[in-house]
Amino acid sequence: MSTGSATSTESRTPADSSSAEDESDQQDSGQQESAETDQSAVASPEASEDSDAPSASRLEEEGDIAADYVEELLDISDLDGDIDIEIRNGRTYVSVIAEEGDDRLRDLVGKDGKGLEALQELVRLAVLSATGNRSRLVLDVAGYRTERAQELEQLAQEAIVKVRETGEPLHLRPMGAYERKIVHDVIAEGGLASESEGEGPRRHVVVSSGV
Repeated sequence: MSTGSATSTESRTPADSSSAEDESDQQDSGQQESAETDQSAVASPEASEDSDAPSASRLEEEGDIAADYVEELLDISDLDGDIDIEIRNGRTYVSVIAEEGDDRLRDLVGKDGKGLEALQELVRLAVLSATGNRSRLVLDVAGYRTERAQELEQLAQEAIVKVRETGEPLHLRPMGAYERKIVHDVIAEGGLASESEGEGPRRHVVVSSGV
């Protein structure tokens, strides 16, 4: 594992399968984000989550537990993939990287990422069971979250333009806690305000001029 001042990364390659990851920080992402407070554009509405970040050693432990769980899942499913663990901004990120030309991992992502979200919750529960601590771990499979983040950034930029043109608040479609945070950050960088409204699966970002 290589460790820097802000980021720690570790890459793991599971055994070949033929032989053998707003924003939820409680048990359910909708439950966690229902408690978030509304903030102005100066700070993301999700930023308060990082105010009591766990230690680096605890995050590393989360990553190891999650990687073991995912490795076993890949083995059972007869799938291959490299596992990368990264620690940044008080959160553990676990990525399952597909081998070149192998698209089978996409089956774990599911439609609109719903399979990935369910798998992430299972991984978090595995961490909770092993450590007694709730995890904010983020799981990615086959680069889905990276691609989705680019889409969300574009969506947020378009929202900024529209709100500036109309001066009216804009309600975006519902999305999970992790995705809402990406949008909040882009809106804040654009100098506008955003907040999360709604409950559970209807929770969404509202973009406004902040006036």
